[in-house]
Amino acid sequence: MEQALAGIRVLDFSQLLQGPYATQMLGDLGADVIKVERYGQGDIYRGMTFFNQWIAGDESACFMAWNRNKRSLAIDMKNPEGREIILKLAERADIVLENFRPGVMERLGYGYEALKKINPKIIYCSASGWGSDGPYFKRPGQDLLVQSVSGAIMTSGKKSDGPVSLGTALCDQVNALNCVYAILAALYYRERTGKGQEIKTNLLSSAIAFQMQDYFTIHNMGASFERPESGIGHPGNPAPFGTYKTKDGYIAIAMSSFEKLVEALGDASLLKYNDPQILFDQRDKIYYQIQDITMTRTTTEWLDTMLALDLWVSAVNRQDEVAEDPQVIHNKTFVEIDHPKAGKLRVTNIPFTMSETPGEIRRASPLVGEHGPEILAELGYSDEDIDKLVASKVISVESSPKNH
Repeated sequence: MEQALAGIRVLDFSQLLQGPYATQMLGDLGADVIKVERYGQGDIYRGMTFFNQWIAGDESACFMAWNRNKRSLAIDMKNPEGREIILKLAERADIVLENFRPGVMERLGYGYEALKKINPKIIYCSASGWGSDGPYFKRPGQDLLVQSVSGAIMTSGKKSDGPVSLGTALCDQVNALNCVYAILAALYYRERTGKGQEIKTNLLSSAIAFQMQDYFTIHNMGASFERPESGIGHPGNPAPFGTYKTKDGYIAIAMSSFEKLVEALGDASLLKYNDPQILFDQRDKIYYQIQDITMTRTTTEWLDTMLALDLWVSAVNRQDEVAEDPQVIHNKTFVEIDHPKAGKLRVTNIPFTMSETPGEIRRASPLVGEHGPEILAELGYSDEDIDKLVASKVISVESSPKNH
């Protein structure tokens, strides 16, 4: 089947996480994503990894996770010949995405106004940390920093914990979704009018929008959220909302009928708390009383009892247990792909299906500059021209071991 974005070309200047995730999503839908990387070194994320462990000797899991379905061109962006190549690509591109600090692309000569002159239909998305101007725009923008400024870091954990950062780079990922959201809208607008446009997104605005219901409440009801000392799952919610220890793990209890929960727990004395205000005002006390009971049985035993009463509950999985969850297996959430250097890799699948234009994982993450010769050949460069560009260090090429 044809993919939804087949024929769309993306020029991807982004590094690290938010930009690469956005362009990966476009690539998953069929776009031809050309990742423009630093000569020889590539994306900064290629040099960062978890646990100080590497795949196939020197490949970063952090980089590989966000860069499938792309071709890599490693090029000296300041070299006149390199600049000529980039401008030729920009002439043919539908979308440009970059996440440098504001002003960097303009100084290099690749800002929106410069590329718009050679390609008026171009859709140009800049993804920054704090915004394109303002008091913070020169600061480095990074997920933890944005969690902190946006208030998100003070919404999890216990009152006595101090700030509790989220265990994943959620601000980066939310802004990546906003980049794609805006780009797809711009593509639709261009389809109707023939006009391209400039898009600006930033981590801070996305992180605050992600907390929309919280800030709506704060600003319109004159209320402030205060974290409880227990494990209540949200600072604005009453008991029993939260996670509870069991005999062999944890169980999560969401918005459930308190009467049915009391029935499942088998302790009618808890019914004295069955009032919305009491459930909020005494939520810590109620939480610990419930947990004293949940610790007497296993997670599976509680799930069987509570799900039979249609309570909103689930097991709490560690990340190393998620792949074995029955629903995760059924959804085919993890799949195997082939990497040119690392061989078989297990990756997260595209998280949705489309009946007519399904997404597809066509390529693993590229090696540095792996597709440079292929991309230049499409621009009309001869083999001799390409060899000269390699020899003069305008482009660098890392070949797959399979091609030796």
